[in-house]
Amino acid sequence: MPTIFLLALLTFVVPLFFYPAHAQQAGKIYRIGFLDRGDARTSAVRFEPFWQELRRLGWIEGRNLTIESRFADNGPDERTVQQAEELVRLHVDLIVCASTGAALRAKKVTTTIPIVLASSLDPVGAGLVASLARPGGNVTGVSSLGGELNTKRLEVLKDAVPNLIRVGIPQVTTSAASVSESLQAKQLTVAARALNIDLVELPTKLEAKALEMAFQSARQKKVAAIMIYGRVFFAARKHFAELAAKYSLPAIYPQKEFVDEGGLMYYGIDEDDLLRRPAGYVDKILKGANPADLPVQLPTKFELVINLKAAKQIGLTIPPHVLARADRVIR
Repeated sequence: MPTIFLLALLTFVVPLFFYPAHAQQAGKIYRIGFLDRGDARTSAVRFEPFWQELRRLGWIEGRNLTIESRFADNGPDERTVQQAEELVRLHVDLIVCASTGAALRAKKVTTTIPIVLASSLDPVGAGLVASLARPGGNVTGVSSLGGELNTKRLEVLKDAVPNLIRVGIPQVTTSAASVSESLQAKQLTVAARALNIDLVELPTKLEAKALEMAFQSARQKKVAAIMIYGRVFFAARKHFAELAAKYSLPAIYPQKEFVDEGGLMYYGIDEDDLLRRPAGYVDKILKGANPADLPVQLPTKFELVINLKAAKQIGLTIPPHVLARADRVIR
């Protein structure tokens, strides 16, 4: 075979052999929906690792991807359902859901469009998947182990605060609790009983005056420490940390940003690491994978962060054995 002809043949065959399978639709712009029951500003900060990983995998908005984002601004469930219906009408190729609640609303309106959980506390308990190993249906993604982590936070709090008996749990009263929050509340009650701790509900709102009243109520009810769960107080994290210091109440938080703002302790997952993983599932599904065959992933990295400045401010001495377990200590 002449050399020139062989080179020409290789030039044609080799790219076909190595080119990825999804290149059969080269030039197609995929459309994904992003459904979040929270607000756009908070979401942008929290999910930046997800978007970064998606770009690293080659999915660039405006080049091969269109993103349809919908934010309910912590409004009623009906709003999230309507937004999910909008995404279905737009014929998106996939819906990324920022929470268990968002995923439940998306699944309510479609059983065919793939749904990727960017964050979910208990997808099995919520009825989103049949099991972690074999999700079945059109939903898969990651789970952040909310209930188990809350149990661990309560244990850390008891270890750090001597003779802890009563722990205050601030709860927003402006809207009904989400499915994920209800699941966490039940699991936390069981954990508190096992640790001989009384949980004291502190009804509040997100306004500054209402938060102050919640801390005043904590003092009146002889609460010795504070624990919050979920993300409802994330936007008020700086004010929350300031109030904990003002009322000399040790507090443990579900997001490390609270500690960055002056809060006492954080225990939880390495959220940046976990939030990168759903991007990999988006990549696989857009290339043809079936979500039913992709197991729900669990976190593998956990962090304990302790702020000794905050401890000193409220007159708390953190026991050495608790400090020894910390992954990061702010001095």
